[in-house]
Amino acid sequence: MEAFGDAVVRLAVETVRLSLAAAPVDPDALLREDDPPRLREPGASFVTLERGGRLRGCIGTLQAQRPLYVDVARNAERSMSDPRLAPVDVDDWPVLTVKVSVLTAPEPIEGGDDARVLMAALRPGVDGLILSDDKRRSTFLPSVWRRLDTPERFLAALLRKGGWNRWPEGGLNARRYESLEFVSTPPPGGRT
Repeated sequence: MEAFGDAVVRLAVETVRLSLAAAPVDPDALLREDDPPRLREPGASFVTLERGGRLRGCIGTLQAQRPLYVDVARNAERSMSDPRLAPVDVDDWPVLTVKVSVLTAPEPIEGGDDARVLMAALRPGVDGLILSDDKRRSTFLPSVWRRLDTPERFLAALLRKGGWNRWPEGGLNARRYESLEFVSTPPPGGRT
């Protein structure tokens, strides 16, 4: 698992480095021959960029649609221009923390269209959650439980994020997933 985690983080960090240098990013060129085979399999990931604990970007995919190494590289590149935030720039680079979350396939939550049933089914610290209706979709990664530590707080914040003022009368589609999180923190003295 360590080689896998090192490889996904290296892909994300190298993508950010190349993008900041205005160099083209070719995921195939970043993949090494000795990288774990799992990187070549379809996979879904999120890449989160932080500076001093402050979010600088977080973009990802919820369904495996392409090889994981391509997904990580593309999400790293896109997270630098998260539309909710100012773009990541070279001033961020020396102190940028890069997190890669590799997701399992989302699964429906039995009875998840009822808010009380959903809150009882959620596993704090384990489950990521996707809420959707015909018009919108919103998700929180499992790591968000560190800030929103109860099912009530987690669900209320995800509803707000998705643009729902309250639980809709007709319910919502609820699916859960898990993730493995790998982190690269800047070395002492920063990156060069």
